[in-house]
Amino acid sequence: MRGLVHVVDDDAPFRTAIERLLKKEGYSVVVYPSAQDLLDHPPDESEPGCILLDVRIPGLSGPELQDRLSELGSTLPIVFLTGYADVQTTVRAIKAGAEDFLTKPVSSQDLLAAVGRAFAHQLAARSQRDKLDAVRATIATLTPREREVFDLVIRGKTNKQVGNVLGATERTIKAHRHRVMEKMQVQSLAELVSLAERAGILSDPPDSRRAG
Repeated sequence: MRGLVHVVDDDAPFRTAIERLLKKEGYSVVVYPSAQDLLDHPPDESEPGCILLDVRIPGLSGPELQDRLSELGSTLPIVFLTGYADVQTTVRAIKAGAEDFLTKPVSSQDLLAAVGRAFAHQLAARSQRDKLDAVRATIATLTPREREVFDLVIRGKTNKQVGNVLGATERTIKAHRHRVMEKMQVQSLAELVSLAERAGILSDPPDSRRAG
């Protein structure tokens, strides 16, 4: 199975045609006649998936569903479909994170290409999140003193300066720093700083006690 595509469109013949096309390409498909129907049966986000969403549907509109899903924390990429090209709606949807915006009638080739891009971007985003989770999990294994050293070193403090802040000898700080580098599996300060930036650590000021 290549992934699960959620098709939200009030046009029954169109839903059937899209479902047939996607299944032929190896995708699993779930169809919804309305936005509310999808909200009533929330997609399982544990597996690869994306949403093909019509802009103008009765009740909750496509962009409104996009907003609701965002509020619910959904990370499924959305490909919008519309029979009425509207620059304002398109810009709004893209700014809100839409993956693509296709105008009906859309060719099978363009539709499949958009779905393929949505899955590729989702895979890349998940891979990046997994890497960040791994970095944060490793940081969590640092002892309290190692974390203090880590927080100061990534902000450019020398071993001597860290020792002055923490009331320890330069030799002791050097040993702590060595263990931090080992645990984080890095060979240089530049690599350590890069990991801290990716994990969002450098965006936060160090604890006031650590900063002295």
